[in-house]
Amino acid sequence: MSVDVQIDVDPGVLSGLPTRSRGTTRAPIRHLVPVKDDFDAAVAVPQKRRVGWERRYLGGLLALDLVIALLAGVAGYAARFDPSAAVVHRGYLAFAAGLPVLWLLLLAGNRCYERRNLYLGSEETRRVLRSGILLIAGVAFVSYMFRQDFSRGYMLCVFPALIVSTALGRYVLRKRLHRRRATGECVQRTVVVGHPVRAAEMIRRLRREQYHGLDVVAVCLPPGIAADHELDHVQLPLAQVRDIVDVVQRYGVQSVVVLASPEMDGSELRRLSWRLESTGAELLVAPALVDVTGPRTSVRLASGLPLLHVEPPEFSGLRRLSKSMLDRSAAALGLLLLSPLLVGIALMIWLEDHRSPVFRQRRVGRHGREFVLLKFRTMHIDAEERLADLVRRNEHDGVLFKMRSDPRVTRIGRQLRRFSLDELPQLINVLRGEMSLVGPRPPLPTEVSAYEPDLRRRLVVPPGLTGLWQVSGRSDLSWEESTYLDLHYVENWSPTLDLMILLKTFRAVTSASGAY
Repeated sequence: MSVDVQIDVDPGVLSGLPTRSRGTTRAPIRHLVPVKDDFDAAVAVPQKRRVGWERRYLGGLLALDLVIALLAGVAGYAARFDPSAAVVHRGYLAFAAGLPVLWLLLLAGNRCYERRNLYLGSEETRRVLRSGILLIAGVAFVSYMFRQDFSRGYMLCVFPALIVSTALGRYVLRKRLHRRRATGECVQRTVVVGHPVRAAEMIRRLRREQYHGLDVVAVCLPPGIAADHELDHVQLPLAQVRDIVDVVQRYGVQSVVVLASPEMDGSELRRLSWRLESTGAELLVAPALVDVTGPRTSVRLASGLPLLHVEPPEFSGLRRLSKSMLDRSAAALGLLLLSPLLVGIALMIWLEDHRSPVFRQRRVGRHGREFVLLKFRTMHIDAEERLADLVRRNEHDGVLFKMRSDPRVTRIGRQLRRFSLDELPQLINVLRGEMSLVGPRPPLPTEVSAYEPDLRRRLVVPPGLTGLWQVSGRSDLSWEESTYLDLHYVENWSPTLDLMILLKTFRAVTSASGAY
């Protein structure tokens, strides 16, 4: 977005920090136009519109969904009926022809094409699944109401293929978009509004996780708040929130992220939203309660006041029981299917130095109970004795010890670590109920003794064979990042999250990123 306006200098707007840009140098921000008063802003006409890359992405998404639905209908007909037969099932052909339109209408009705539900996997996939369930229920209802026999074989061919293919197609498009965002393309120019400490932390997080596509170009401080050294390293222009319209227009901003602060109360947020209406910029508000997302949060109205309702996390009950049963069943099946591989790995380790191929170590599980964790041995027998001589070469912050070229690791052990094959014996721990397939990383007793009170929250659920830490970088993560991911998992556990982590684990293991 660009706005041609006459520039008038206002020396009081900026702090004078240098700007950050991608290939060009931005001029210092200036007071471009007078800030509208509240009445003018309240009656402003919104001018929201999609930028070029968003229109192209949405067009490609619509075309992809249309083609997938058409192919699913035709393939289902070919699989269920013989296309070369003389009998033509006109009703099924008509349904196959109309399925693309019906599918697009269902996806649109479930808001699968809205900006806020695109680009990130969990919400997009959830809405596609909901659309698929509605399609199946609708066809079943119509078939029952009008007493029309609808081939169950045709439904079993078409509907699962349609839902899975749509979700996979969107996944491919989304990953392509994430790769482009990592190079600075297809991003939304963003302004962060908040106190210096919180703003600096938000900027660091958005720069680290570029797939969100929020490129921070300026910071606005709440009324009465001055800049301090916390923002020195971000190298972005600073302004006051009263100048937000000038900032948005000057930099073509598309999103304004407001962090929780006492100064940005309900009245101030309302006035800010009025000012932003004429600019087309989105207003994103980060609540004071962080790391709680998904089904646990909902908005309730009380006397016209929207309240954020937060459900307590489920650490027991039917869902946890079903998770435990699924974990143990999957572990038993995995041990059965992988038994030849497990025997082969154990034999290779034993042949290397004729020592035990299994490494046993005490770890801390749910509610602080210790258990013996099983792994394939990847280090020499005297690894623990040699640790004291290597502590000063620790490449990891926090209480963990990590080295990319640890001399204690054996030749075979290095390959096992690269693809996480040394973790496979932990399926026995899962079968015993000491661990789960997905959960926080199993900590050592020495780590737990150094935990701050907040970190003990990790111990309310069983540790996992894999988890958010596994699919987000493994050993490349800092101590702060890994503990943040563990706490995020604990607060937002759901069967859907577990499924997503399991699907991403295969990619993380095959890429061998962060494995050493």
